[in-house]
Order: sequence, then C-alpha cells, then structure tokens
Amino acid sequence: MKSHKVALVGAIALVTTVLVVIGFEATAQNRAERPSAPASAPVPERNEIVRLSAAAKPGSGASSTASALAAFDGAAARNVQLGTSLAWVFGGKQQRGWHIYTPLIAHLIGAEPEVASSEFARQISLWEGTQRIAPGGVLDGDVWSHMISTFQSQRLKDWTHPNPDELITIPTADCYDPSRPEELRKARSETYAAYRRMVTAAAADPSLGLKVTQDGQLSSDEKFLKIVSAYRSQEYQDQLRKQSPRSGSAGLATHSPHSTGRALDLYVGGEPVNTKDENRALQTHGPVYRWLVKNAGSFGFRPYFYEPWHWEYVGK
Repeated sequence: MKSHKVALVGAIALVTTVLVVIGFEATAQNRAERPSAPASAPVPERNEIVRLSAAAKPGSGASSTASALAAFDGAAARNVQLGTSLAWVFGGKQQRGWHIYTPLIAHLIGAEPEVASSEFARQISLWEGTQRIAPGGVLDGDVWSHMISTFQSQRLKDWTHPNPDELITIPTADCYDPSRPEELRKARSETYAAYRRMVTAAAADPSLGLKVTQDGQLSSDEKFLKIVSAYRSQEYQDQLRKQSPRSGSAGLATHSPHSTGRALDLYVGGEPVNTKDENRALQTHGPVYRWLVKNAGSFGFRPYFYEPWHWEYVGK
C-alpha cells in the first residue's frame, strides 16, 4: 500500500515538473517571438496616451518673417526705380536718384545695401517711424529729404579757425600727393592723431587688401586712405572760389570746414575729388568707402554725404 502511494506521489511530481518546464519554455518562446521595444520607448503609465514621434514641423517664426517681408515687395520694387530716377536739388544743382548714397542710407537704417530687397524696404519703414513719417518702406522725396537733414546734422559744428600753434605738419608719406606744399599739409593735432588710428585699423583689415608695411602701416605706394587735402586757410579757400566761380555750394563751399583744421579729404578711389555722378558712384561702391561708412565714427569722423572723400573730425 505504501509502495502504491509512493509511486503515485512520484508520478504527480513528475507530471508537475514536466508542466512547469513546458510552461517556462512556452513563456520564453513567446518573449523571443515578440518584437522588442526600442530602448528609448516610454513605459506608459495608466491612462497615459503614448504617441509615436513624428517628423519635426517647421516653426511658425520662419513663415511669419517671410510673410512680413513679402508685404514690402512692392516698396522694394519702387525703391529700385527711385534709386535712379528721384529728382531733387542740392547746392543749386539738379540731382537724380539716390543710388550713389546707398552705403550711407543702409548704415543709417541698419540694413545691408541691397536696394531691391524687401528687408531694405522694411528697415526704411522702421526708420520712418522714428522720424514721425507714415511708414511705407518707400524712399521717396520726403524720406530722402529727412535723411539728408540727418546726415548734415551729424557734421562738424565747431567752426573756429585754429591758431598756428594748434596745427601740425602732416608727413609726406601720409599724403596722396607727396609733393604737396607744406602749408597745405596741416591739420589739428587731434584730427591727425585720430586719422592715424583709423588708418592703422583699416590696414589691419585683410578684407580691404591694402598694401601695408611689416609694422602694419600703409605702404608708401598705397594710395587708398592717403590725405588729398587737409587744412586750408580762408584766404586759400577764397582763391579756389575765384578759380571756380560757378562750382556752386555743393561743389566748393564759400566757408569750408577745411578752414577749421578738422576736415580731411581722403582718397577712396576714382578721381580724388571729382563730383561727377559716375565718379562718386565708383567711390561709394568701393570697399574702402564702405569700410569708412561703418567704422570712421568709432574714430570720431563723420562724412559729408555729397562728397565721398570728405570726412570731418567731430570727436567720439
């Protein structure tokens, strides 16, 4: 009897063991056949909805910026026309267009000098808002008149003439024409010192491609940024006026800033001081003039907008 019980218990144990093994193998097989989840896949909490990641969608900022600029496409087209056709008068002379002054305009409004761009027109509209002009982005006669007034307001205001001991003699190495007489190579000491700092900075800028010496100064055979004209006494200015009585105030002033010792004419390309439109356009579209527009203010110099070569030291 005992032997039967022992046999029965053993049989039950054997069957239980077999079932456990079969169940384990089945579970293992099921796990192996199931695709494993990515290591980064989130484990959902109860009632949590898990969404598969989708391709990133572009932000709304890019489209809104494009839409904002598109609103100025018409203004940009109009600016292209006015840049060469706007009629205005300055110094008693009829003028046409403002394309010559594009670098100055772009610097004033904080834009790149790309007249045909909608961004240029948009920046004009922002500048118009600062001048209490209805913002439209079109650089028409009214806007251009305001810009000229702004340029002129930044010029030299101290017109006192220097005493002889306030002037220094400019070395011939800094002159466009080394044979220029000594009496025409004068400038106030602070003006010349600021000029030297500015030229040293320009010489260190490789984008200008200027010829420089080993100590970082302009080479003697480099013409760009050399001084064409500096201090001119009132007597000398009167003499120039007699030689060119019909030059007009835009071409040759009766009372010139050069008489203060704070004005310098610098060579920026083309014919040094020729006011013909084609010559001034050549000058203002060159890299040296554009560098001056962006950097001369850091050294205390302000431009005379009509003459690309003329710069006045007003201090920082």
